[in-house]
Amino acid sequence: MTDVKPEDLQKLAQWDTPTICNGLEMIDEKHRLSGYTTRPFSCVRPDAAPMVGFARTATIRAMTTPRQTADVMKAMRVEYYEYIADGPTPSITVIQDLDTEPGCGAWWGEVNSAIHKGLGSLGTITNGSIRDLSDFAPGFQGLAGKVGPSHAHVHATGFGCTVEVHGMTVAHGDIIHADVHGAVVVPPEAVTRLPDVIDLISRREAVMLEAARAADFDIHKLKAAMAGAAEIH
Repeated sequence: MTDVKPEDLQKLAQWDTPTICNGLEMIDEKHRLSGYTTRPFSCVRPDAAPMVGFARTATIRAMTTPRQTADVMKAMRVEYYEYIADGPTPSITVIQDLDTEPGCGAWWGEVNSAIHKGLGSLGTITNGSIRDLSDFAPGFQGLAGKVGPSHAHVHATGFGCTVEVHGMTVAHGDIIHADVHGAVVVPPEAVTRLPDVIDLISRREAVMLEAARAADFDIHKLKAAMAGAAEIH
C-alpha cells in the first residue's frame, strides 16, 4: 500500500472511472466481473473530478441505539477519527451501513464531511445515506445509497474492517477510484501500468470515433475503422 506514490494516484484522476475499468479489464480479464460497484448512487457533486485514494473502512448502524455506554461510544468515536487520520493520504472513507434498511440515519452531513476532509479524506462511498447536501465541506465528494433528512441513532460499529458497498468489496488500504459513475478497486500493481494501457485504448478508440463522426460514415467505413483500430499496439 505505502509503495504506491501519491503522484501515481493523482495521474489516475485525469480519467473517469469507466476508463479505469476499461484499463483494468485489459490488464486482467477478472476485472470484468469484480472489484467495482454495481448499483447506483446519489452523488453530492456529479461534476466533480474523480477521486483516487487509500480506503479507510468502517461499519455503521442507525436503526437501533448503541449497546455500549455513552462513555464507551465517545471513546470509540475518538478512536475512529484517529483511524481516519492515520496512514497514507489522500484517503477515501468507505462505510457499510449494516441495517436491514440502509440509510435510515445519515452518518454524513455538514459536520462529518468537514471533519473527514480536515483529516485527509477526499470523500465517502457508502450504501447508507447522506444529508446537508448544500453544507457538505467544499470539494468533499459523496457517493451514497440515498439522501435522507435524519441521523437517527447512527453510530460506528467497527473500522479498519473489510466492507461491501453496492457490490464492491473493500479492505483497509485498498486503492479506490471513484466518480459520479461509481467506484472501483485498483490493485497496487496496476497503478503504474494503467496510463500506458489507457493510452492504447484511447488511440484505438480515436480511430473508431473519427470514422463514426464523419459525414460519410457507413458500415464500410466502420469495418475499415475496426480493422485499423485492431492493428494499433
